[in-house]
Amino acid sequence: MAAARKLLAVLLLAGLEPALGRAAAGDPIGPLTTAAGVLSLSAEQASRRLPVSVTGIVTAAEPGWDGQFFVQDATGGIFVENLHRPAPAPGDVVAIDGVSHPGAFAPIISAPQWRKLGVAPLPEPRPVPIDDLQTGAEDSQRVEVTGVVRTARLEKGRLLLDLSVTGHRLQVQGPPLPDTPPEALVAARVRVRGTAATHYIGVLRHLTSVAVYVPRPEDLAVVEAAQADPFAEPVIPINRVAQYRRGRRAEQRVHIRGTVTLQRPGREVFLQDDSGGIRVRSAQPDRYAVGDPVEAVGFLEYEGYQPQLADSVLRRLPPAAAPVRPRTVSYAEAAEGKYLGDLVALRGRILDRAVRPDVDPEGNAVGFVTTWLMQGGDTTFTVEYAAPAEDPALAAVPAGSVVEAEGVCTATVDANGKVVSLRLLLPAPGGLRVLERPSWFTPGRLLAGVAVLSGVLVVVAGWLLTMARKNAALHRVVRELEQAQRELQEAHDTLEQKVAERSAQLQVEMTARQEAELEFKAVLAERTRLARDLHDTMEQTLAGIALRLNTAAKLSGRDPAAAEEHLQFARNWLQQSQVDLRRSIWDLRSRELEQFDLARALQHSAEQLAEGTGTTLDFRTEGDPQRLPEVVEENVLRIAQEALTNIAKHARATRVGIRLAFEARRLRLHLEDNGVGFDPAHTPDEGHFGLTGMAERVKRLAGRLDLASAPGRGTTLTVEIPLPSAEAQLAADARPEGSPAS
Repeated sequence: MAAARKLLAVLLLAGLEPALGRAAAGDPIGPLTTAAGVLSLSAEQASRRLPVSVTGIVTAAEPGWDGQFFVQDATGGIFVENLHRPAPAPGDVVAIDGVSHPGAFAPIISAPQWRKLGVAPLPEPRPVPIDDLQTGAEDSQRVEVTGVVRTARLEKGRLLLDLSVTGHRLQVQGPPLPDTPPEALVAARVRVRGTAATHYIGVLRHLTSVAVYVPRPEDLAVVEAAQADPFAEPVIPINRVAQYRRGRRAEQRVHIRGTVTLQRPGREVFLQDDSGGIRVRSAQPDRYAVGDPVEAVGFLEYEGYQPQLADSVLRRLPPAAAPVRPRTVSYAEAAEGKYLGDLVALRGRILDRAVRPDVDPEGNAVGFVTTWLMQGGDTTFTVEYAAPAEDPALAAVPAGSVVEAEGVCTATVDANGKVVSLRLLLPAPGGLRVLERPSWFTPGRLLAGVAVLSGVLVVVAGWLLTMARKNAALHRVVRELEQAQRELQEAHDTLEQKVAERSAQLQVEMTARQEAELEFKAVLAERTRLARDLHDTMEQTLAGIALRLNTAAKLSGRDPAAAEEHLQFARNWLQQSQVDLRRSIWDLRSRELEQFDLARALQHSAEQLAEGTGTTLDFRTEGDPQRLPEVVEENVLRIAQEALTNIAKHARATRVGIRLAFEARRLRLHLEDNGVGFDPAHTPDEGHFGLTGMAERVKRLAGRLDLASAPGRGTTLTVEIPLPSAEAQLAADARPEGSPAS
C-alpha cells in the first residue's frame, strides 16, 4: 500500500510539471493547470472565469463547509468552492475541472467537477513564522506552527484551540484527540500541522484573522505537556504578578488568591489581596458575590500598559474571616497609579450623567452602563455602574451633588506608566453615597430671580424714557453740528475729485510717452535683428559662393569637370541666397503658415557646405523632434549656419559632427570638427561678426554657449536653449500679436 502511494505521488508530480511550465511561460492557450497559476491571477483576471484543470491532494474538508475543501498540488494549495455537493476526504487525490473566481480574499476555483484518482499521503507542511502567517500570504497552504494552548474546548464535535505564538493569537480547529480532554491541553506546548485559512471582510477583501484547520489527530502533537493540576503552582501575591521573577516563562501560568471586589460574569473578575488588586479575565459562567474568596490561574498579559490575567480558571475558596474594606484615598494619590485594581473610595462633585447600553464580547446587549462625570479637586474622573436595568435611586441623584464613590480603581495609562485618566467601577449601587445635595441656587429658583429682575428692568425703562425727553433738545443741537460737518466734508470731497481728475490726465500723458519710448526701442531691436539675419544669411551664402569660385578657379586649368561642378554649386548657392532673402522679407510679415522643420533645415545646410569638399558629415538627432517657438527655431538655425560657414572657411576640417538633442526642458546643439582650431582669446574683432552674432542670439534666448578650441585640436561648440513649459507655450501662443512678453 505504501509503495502504491509513493508511485501515485510520483505520477502526480510528473503530470503537474508540463502544466507548471506552461503557466510559468505565460501561455494563454488551454486551462490553468496549477494552483500557483490560479493564485497568481489578479482579481480582475480571476473574475473572467478562466478554465482551470488542477490535480492535487485534498488537505482539509471540514464537516461544516457544505462540500467545500482545500487542495494542494506541487506548486501550492488553493480553496475549491464545491458548494452543496459531496466533498472528498483529506488525503484523496482528485482531478478538478472548474473556472477561476476572485474569491473574497484570494483567487479560488469555482463551479468544480471533481473525480477521485486515488489516495496519497498529505503533503509535508512547511514551518512558517507567525508574522508571515498573519499576513494571509500562506492562505490555502499546508503549514506547521508551534505554540502554547491558551484555551481548549469542544464545539459540535470539533476541537477548538486558541494558540499563543510569540505574542500572537491563532485559532486552530481539528478533530478531538483520543484519551486527551481539552482542558488537559491548556498551557501545553503543541505542534500543529494543517491548512491555513483566512477570515475576512468580503465586501472590502480585507483580512481580519487567520486560522489553521487540522485534518487528522496525528497532526496535533504535544511537545511539552502542561502541569496536571494548574492550582499546584505556588501562590504569588497580586502586586508581584508583574514584577521580576527569575526563570518566568511566557507559557507558565500564574496562581493567585484574593477576594472578589467586582465581577462581570463570563468576562472579568477583580481580585484583591493584602498587597493589591488585579483584573482577571475568564469565560467561566460561575457567579461570585463581592467578598467571596477565590483563587485563579491564568496567563499574564498587558492591556493598556496594565497587567492582567487572561484565559483564567477560577476556583472558590472557603469564606474569609473579614471582608475587604475600600481605602479612602485622594484623587492625587489615585492618579499616581498606586491603587490600580484596588477597591477605593473617592469623593467628588457630579458634573454630568449619561447612560449607554452594555454589550458583551459577542455584541449582545446585556444591560445598561451608567456613567457619572465627577470633579475631584482641579481634575475630573468617571464612575461607572453596569446593571441589567437602570436603578431609579441612582438616576435621582442630581448634578451638583457631592458624593463618595466606592469602586475598583482602573485607569488609562500611557507608555511611560503615567495615568492619563481615572475611572471607578462600582460593584453595587450602594457604592455611590450622597454627602451633600446641590446648593439652593437651582434652575427653578433661577427663573424666579429672572422674573424679579424683569420687573426691575421695567421700572428702569420708564426712568430712561424720561431722560430721553430731556436729551431731545441736546440731540437737535448735535444734528445741527453734524449738518455743518457734512457740508464741510462735501467741499473736501469735491476738492479730492478735482485732484484725482488732474492726476488721471497726467497719467494718460505719461502713458503716451512710455508707449512712444517702447515703440522706439522696438524699432531699434528690429534693426538689430535685420542686421544679424543679413549677416547669418547673405554673408554666409556669399562666403560659400566665394569658396566655390576660388576652388573652381584653381581647378579650371587641370580639371575642368571638377571646376564646372564647383561653379554649379556656386549657382545653387546663389539661388539659395535668393530664397534666404525672400525668407528674411517674409519674416518681416509672418511665419505662422510656414511649414518648418529645424532638424531637416539644419541637415540640409550642413550637407550643402560639406558636399564636394571631402568633409565627412555626421548628423544625429536625439529625443522626440517637436515644433518649437519660431524665435527658437530661427536663431538656432542661424547659429548652426554661422558655425558651419566658419568651419568651411577657416577650419580645413575632414570630419564634422552635429548632434541636435530635443530634451524635456531644453534644446541642445553640439558641433565639433577636427580642423586646425584657433585660440578663442585672440580672435580678431574688426570685420568678424560671427561669434558676436552667435553670442547675441544665445543671450536673446536666455541660453548658454560654450566654445572650446585650441590650435591643432579642432573646435567644439555647444549651445543649450531652455524651452518653455507646455502651459507657458500655450499662454505665449494665446497672447495677442504685438503685445509685450512678460
